[in-house]
Amino acid sequence: MPHSDVARRTLLWLAATVFVAIALYALMAPEHMAQGLGYTLQAPNGYSEFFAVYIGVWLATAGLAAYAARHIRQPAFGDTVAVLVLAQPLGRCIAILGYGLPTGALLYIFILELVGSLALLAVRPSI
Repeated sequence: MPHSDVARRTLLWLAATVFVAIALYALMAPEHMAQGLGYTLQAPNGYSEFFAVYIGVWLATAGLAAYAARHIRQPAFGDTVAVLVLAQPLGRCIAILGYGLPTGALLYIFILELVGSLALLAVRPSI
């Protein structure tokens, strides 16, 4: 197996693990997580939106990452994971234009999202 396949598989399993962990934390302590991100959950719609993104979308991303790790020679799956992860720093860049850089832990998360997604694309298998 080429070294790039090993690196990509490792990155995909890491992404799957991280997204499952974040989703589980969001499920167990939604108010605490929201507070750490700078907002408050209120009423059913607030919780619904929070659970949709922090649990639904992230568990789907984790599932896709795990699937892509098992099917490493089919690059479209891993590429889709990379794009989903890259969408987050892209959204943060749009927010930077109007509101400034994220601070604290979110700044480090921003950097990890950017580096991780680009690393996944950098070790893309050739077909």
